[in-house]
Amino acid sequence: MTKNKSNLIKGTVVLTFAGLASRFMGFFYRIFLSNAMGAELMGIYQLVFPIYMIGFTIFASGIQTAISTLVANELGKQNYKNIPKVLKIGIVMSLSTAIVLAFLVNRYSGMIATHILKEPSCSSSLGILSYAFPFCGITACINGYYYGLKKAGVPATTQLLEQIVRVTCVYAIASYVGNGNIKVTSELAVLGVVIGEIASQLYNLGSLYCSRTPREISQLAKSSQTPVHQKNEPITGRLFKMALPLTANRLLISILHSAEAILIPNMLKKYGLSSSEALSVYGILNGMSMPFIMFPSAITNSLSVLLLPTISEAQSSRNEEMIKKTTAISLKYSMLIGILSAGVFISFGQVLGDLIFHNELAGSLLTTLAWLCPFLYITTTLSSIINGLGLAHLTFANSVIGLSVRILSILYLVPRQGINGYLLCLLISQLVITSFDGIIVIKKIRPPFEAADLILKPGIIVALSSYLLFHLYKYLSPRHGGLTILLICIFLICSLYIMLLGITKAVSLKDFK
Repeated sequence: MTKNKSNLIKGTVVLTFAGLASRFMGFFYRIFLSNAMGAELMGIYQLVFPIYMIGFTIFASGIQTAISTLVANELGKQNYKNIPKVLKIGIVMSLSTAIVLAFLVNRYSGMIATHILKEPSCSSSLGILSYAFPFCGITACINGYYYGLKKAGVPATTQLLEQIVRVTCVYAIASYVGNGNIKVTSELAVLGVVIGEIASQLYNLGSLYCSRTPREISQLAKSSQTPVHQKNEPITGRLFKMALPLTANRLLISILHSAEAILIPNMLKKYGLSSSEALSVYGILNGMSMPFIMFPSAITNSLSVLLLPTISEAQSSRNEEMIKKTTAISLKYSMLIGILSAGVFISFGQVLGDLIFHNELAGSLLTTLAWLCPFLYITTTLSSIINGLGLAHLTFANSVIGLSVRILSILYLVPRQGINGYLLCLLISQLVITSFDGIIVIKKIRPPFEAADLILKPGIIVALSSYLLFHLYKYLSPRHGGLTILLICIFLICSLYIMLLGITKAVSLKDFK
């Protein structure tokens, strides 16, 4: 196994473990919030995050990716002196931007809530959320630094810590204030986000001073000699030139995502729902059903985060064989995870919604959203590969086209078909994005894989496994309790799936060598 491939696998495992643990805690937190807030307040809570997403895109998203890519490039060139500079300059850029945005959002939270979100009750939550911006910016930069070094331990711990602190603080405050009668407001839930971001940022700063990797880089920087042709290269300029187009591209995408999120409750009102009903449906969709769908993506997200610097480093050293093998294995396992997830959610989505959230609509939405899983997960991987090749403008164009199709479809379909129209919009736009990204990767890299191993075998296996285990669940659940049997059946589906993929040689240990 090559060093790059080994680092990719190890880093993916570490980030996946942290992601799964974080999402597992997040599930219990979602259940807690849904019971303590209700669907309408959950909708208000979810509605402030489009503004947060736009802010994060401006002060952190592009800068984090630029730091990760530049650190990986300098590491590949063994130009260690520039690595600490990339981080320091990135933090200054991100922090200064975040402070300005925090002031603006806090100062004009009422106007944003009333005229942009169309929900004045979001004002106080937005004001609180703005305080998280500077801390989140520093955390994102340090995480990008570690991603570039392909050291996933600190970002993984940061992710877990943020979730633990957020959940603990909200539960503790709600319990104390309510004297045992727990009631969570949107403001309290947002305060938990701020406290979690502060804790993760403090941990990240501590890691820079206490962990071994930054000290090793500093020592290498002191002892290394920079090649003549690399001297006096302005790090600020390189970082700015890389971060600016990434930020601009992602900002447009974030604005489209935010427009989509704001449009959904408003179009549901045009469908005939009251304001309270529209917010409730929106809260159920984004606060209950979507987190289930995105749970398995902890694996593909972890993979995609580390793919970008890996592909970038392989390209800088002109290692075409490494790029092909890494791409093939990443796409293969993203698709395998997507097909398994789709099978589980199609079979047990309604049951999961009923048992976990005690909400029939949550289960119905989960079953329908299940068809998105293969496309959602593989698109994340495809986009990271394309970005690693230095073709971020192509993923940007594809995303803009797909989101534009989605927004136009929302304007037409949701007022006529309600929430089912929105689910159809999601499927159409995701098919567009996945198709375009897939064409680019196949054309540029031509990764070697078999269609039978990628789609046919896993599709047949998961269909048979899900069918058998669903009927076993229906037979056993009245006798032994629903939730325990449900979890056992899902575990058996996953076990059968992995075992039969191995028997049919759709997967092999050779993939990891």
